[in-house]
Amino acid sequence: MLIPVILSGGAGTRLWPVSREGHPKPFMKLADGESLLLKTYHRAAAVVSHDSEAACAELLTVTNRDYYFMSKDEFVCAALGDQQSGVFMLEPSGRNTAPAVAMAAHHVAEKYGRDALMLVLAADHLVQDQQGFAEAVASAVELAKQGKLVTFGIVPTCPDTGFGYIEAGERIGNGRMVQRFVEKPDAAKAAEYLATGNYLWNSGMFCFGAGAILDEMARHAPDVAAAADACWASMQADKATAQMLEIPAEAFQKMPDISIDYAVMERSSNVAVVPSSFGWSDIGSWGAVRDLVEPDQDSNRVVGDAIFVDSRNTYVQSPDRVVAAVGVADLMIIDTPDALLVAHPDRAQDVKQVVARLKKRDHDAYKLHRTVSRPWGTYTVLEEGPRFKIKRIEVKPGASLSLQMHHHRSEHWIVVSGMAKVVNGDREIFVRTNESTYIPAGHKHRLENPGVLDLVMIEVQSGEYLGEDDIVRFQDVYGRA
Repeated sequence: MLIPVILSGGAGTRLWPVSREGHPKPFMKLADGESLLLKTYHRAAAVVSHDSEAACAELLTVTNRDYYFMSKDEFVCAALGDQQSGVFMLEPSGRNTAPAVAMAAHHVAEKYGRDALMLVLAADHLVQDQQGFAEAVASAVELAKQGKLVTFGIVPTCPDTGFGYIEAGERIGNGRMVQRFVEKPDAAKAAEYLATGNYLWNSGMFCFGAGAILDEMARHAPDVAAAADACWASMQADKATAQMLEIPAEAFQKMPDISIDYAVMERSSNVAVVPSSFGWSDIGSWGAVRDLVEPDQDSNRVVGDAIFVDSRNTYVQSPDRVVAAVGVADLMIIDTPDALLVAHPDRAQDVKQVVARLKKRDHDAYKLHRTVSRPWGTYTVLEEGPRFKIKRIEVKPGASLSLQMHHHRSEHWIVVSGMAKVVNGDREIFVRTNESTYIPAGHKHRLENPGVLDLVMIEVQSGEYLGEDDIVRFQDVYGRA
């Protein structure tokens, strides 16, 4: 049995301003409108569906608790439904890939047995040749059945310095034993690796038995293994049937922050690699995103709306407004409603420095978009200034915000479309289109959409402090109280 395990949660700081902490890289949509996470799901489902036994197996997504509802929405919006979207294992905080893989392996081993195989995929990679990917997985499965820890090595097409490399050794089946892993090289060393023909890019995707990875982890990373054992034992849910498995925060915090590569793969002598050429990209920078778009005769590329006048080799991504590029060359222009990135293609890897500086300044732009996703829908900040903030709030049918209270601000709600069911202090009222209600500071209140269409309303906040952390939750259907 083959269980796809999707690791989802990397912030993708080099893809700012689209990828942010509150809306990370796996949720970033490409030109065809599909997110990287959804593409990974389809890729995994297509592989296991070739095997009638494996087709009955679940999909396991390991992600941060904050991304649970966003992840479910991705799958539900694609008409996959709750059952097809599989099981979610929710981390209270990010602790790198070794803890994530260890917890996933415990789940697979307990539910399906230690011999069940795991196909571990990153949620933010792109594969363009599905058939080639399926063939590589089939080769990896045969090696994993022999007890090998298998990784997928991408046959390099250039001396890229942005990837770690794998030195391949003797042949085994359709793969090769791993001689060693090497860190990202400089340009000269990368060219040397390419010339030998024995080096592959490290893709960060794996296939192994649940028992095999747990045994190797106990052998080579006993601190991770012991912490994972304790963490798994402390989980309260019915681990065999639950669709949502919350990892306890206190126990998970004791897990070492280390990647599966450093913890196990680089230390084990039982690792095989399947050389692969299936159009793989880790979408690690805006250069990689740009290369997915067909260029015009001047090597300009656009996603959204742009006008090029005497410009060349310029990439524009602007879904919300027209960008005009006049007399420029060798630029990448990424426009969002609240942030604009202008960069030289050769400096695409340095975008992460922008995020670091925004974080140092505690600027919201490193974390949130102007439109913010919540379990119940979205809100968009339309305008703000001293002592006021105006939001557009959209609530999904049947969804509700928490029963809450604010110490420092009052709120005025105006319904634009749909109907709102409102708790305002001791009253419960219905507010229809073009009607409003006022909520003083200190009043308990709740907003609910009882209808079958989206509820859209305008919220006007006023007060001495308007931060999102001025909220006291009393009840919440999403477990945030």
